[in-house]
Amino acid sequence: MTKIRTILLAATLVIAPTAGAVGAAPPASALANGLALTPPMGWNDWNAFGCAVSAQLVEQTADKLVASGLAADGYGYVNIDDCWMAPNRDSAGNLVPDPAKFPDGIKAVADYVHAKGLKLGIYETAGTNTCAGFPGSLGHETQDANTFAAWGVDYLKYDNCNNQGVPSQQRYNAMGKALAATGRPIVYSLCSWGTEDVASWGGSVGNLWRTTGDISADFGSMLSNFHTNVALAADAGPGAWNDPDMLEVGNGMSAVEDQTEFTLWAEMAAPLISGTDLRTASANTLRILGNRQVIAVDQDALGRQGTEISSSGGLDVLAKPLSDGSVSVVLFNENATAATISTTAAAAGLPTGSKGGYALQDLWTGRTTVSGGTISAAVPGHAAVMYKVTPAKRTLPPSTSLLTTLPSLGAGQSGTVYSYFTDNGVAAVTDVRLGLDLPAGWTAKPLTATRFSKVAPGHMAISAFRLTAPATLTKPIETAQINGTETDRWSGGSESSAFAGSLQLANPPQAPYKAFTSTTAMMGQLGNSVSIDGAGADAWGSTDQYSSVYQQGAEHDGSTTVVEVTAQASTSDWAKAGIMARDDITGAGSSPGYVILAVTPGHGYVMQWDSTGSGQLDSNSAPSNSGLGAAAYPSWLKLVRSGSTFTGYYSTDDVTWTQVGTATVPGVNATQDVGTFMTAHNEGSGDSGEVDFTGFATS
Repeated sequence: MTKIRTILLAATLVIAPTAGAVGAAPPASALANGLALTPPMGWNDWNAFGCAVSAQLVEQTADKLVASGLAADGYGYVNIDDCWMAPNRDSAGNLVPDPAKFPDGIKAVADYVHAKGLKLGIYETAGTNTCAGFPGSLGHETQDANTFAAWGVDYLKYDNCNNQGVPSQQRYNAMGKALAATGRPIVYSLCSWGTEDVASWGGSVGNLWRTTGDISADFGSMLSNFHTNVALAADAGPGAWNDPDMLEVGNGMSAVEDQTEFTLWAEMAAPLISGTDLRTASANTLRILGNRQVIAVDQDALGRQGTEISSSGGLDVLAKPLSDGSVSVVLFNENATAATISTTAAAAGLPTGSKGGYALQDLWTGRTTVSGGTISAAVPGHAAVMYKVTPAKRTLPPSTSLLTTLPSLGAGQSGTVYSYFTDNGVAAVTDVRLGLDLPAGWTAKPLTATRFSKVAPGHMAISAFRLTAPATLTKPIETAQINGTETDRWSGGSESSAFAGSLQLANPPQAPYKAFTSTTAMMGQLGNSVSIDGAGADAWGSTDQYSSVYQQGAEHDGSTTVVEVTAQASTSDWAKAGIMARDDITGAGSSPGYVILAVTPGHGYVMQWDSTGSGQLDSNSAPSNSGLGAAAYPSWLKLVRSGSTFTGYYSTDDVTWTQVGTATVPGVNATQDVGTFMTAHNEGSGDSGEVDFTGFATS
């Protein structure tokens, strides 16, 4: 008979060491123009539209800001980015709006925006040309500032391209003085990419300054900008803000990552400038952008940027003092897997000795609980929990956390699941019950007790379960949602919570298919369907990290290979998924005869190949290392071989085909390996993403 053990332990909470005290830092030096006393909020067209800006887009976005309620939430600026102007100045040296994009000029658009109760922003460069090649303002500062003022512009984003090596402070000062001389209040944004230590002097020149390079809609890029910006907290304050670039919320990251970016930007008192197409934004995107509790943290009148009080192993704690005496605390998990992150009220800068404990208001769920001093949460991968913490003044439910860890399993296999429940409150909770919520076909058998009569403050209850996966899969890779659950009672009633988890199962590739990865991946195959959930920094040049489900020796003179790319995770604009042909697919970084045909989320369709026989991709079908068209899903790809010459095509309907490129590739064997492949182009972030293929065939 198996003995059932009850596990009830004192909680071991890992309190990360304090990396920086939350004291009363002196305010940053700020430009005395009375503007941007809280971080600017609004919208900019560049991230979603690039050069495809127009008066119609700007005016429709202004309409949406008002209709959606975002304007009432504080999103006041509608900002035009690069490509708004004609290629040349007029005979008097004035900037000219592109007559096709802005047929009635910029002033007409400004009047429209102002009539909505909003303000208009515009773009220029502290160089001879903008980043897209249009006339810059270097040497024309006074003339252009007067033009902007006459048009009714309220905000200038001033970029750094083609700066001719003139020191940043000199160039940015010149435009700052010109703006001030117009007499019109114009918020001044220095887009100097964090160069020349701009954070140390930007506050005396402008209202905000870019601290980083351009952001893109992937977690690795967002994380990089966060790390750079969070270290500069001492330089920010009312009227002078660190800017880690525009928000990518709604542009392709996961829903969790979108919410995390918004949380971190608000905690860092960063400008909240949406970079998505608000006209078609999802309900979830609007929910994130419109969270007034989180916005209030960003817009707090005290003007303090949140500081990183601890960081270890990708688990970060930030604290931001607020004007009402409370502190906003963010627990951020950079890693892909869930973890418990903890700190204390004292480490966050709150007064000690609160007899009733501390009230923790979760600014995303709205739930408020009480803690005895520990601020802790089980945080999913890539997620952030945001609390507003104050000394408790009323009876509240206890702050508890639930973390459920899942094993790695294959079809029909079993493993052990652990659920950890912690009471961080000021009193014991009773009748604690732990369980699992399973999808159809899964079973779980308790290995320990799952019910506990009492869990004291600072203590933990643990339950273990034997989890068994279904023996048969219906897809190459199946993702099962498996949630830990708990219920408990406290003096004021009953409570419940859940911890969301997921497991992936793969049906391994069967002959004639084989699997290879030069990085990390889960690969599955069922009939003519293939799925790969993989990582990889890139497949280009000396970096050759990819995963492939392929057929050995199936590519030959006269062969045609076709596959449908059904879905692709947007881990990067340059993530690649499609067809790979190579003498030896297992010879990453070395095998010649190397060619790929791929779809990419941000650059459309591309064919790349090894032109020297070195075993490294070095040639691209499109100029400027870009791609062709815009990615669509599903997409069909076709690679045709004639001798050592390969021609690639794509189709969005499996009827009409467009040629992507053609290449003669040295070192091609009579027969080659050919298959589906993907690389996440995660550039060091470690992120993986799933790609689904259907109908792979070679003849």
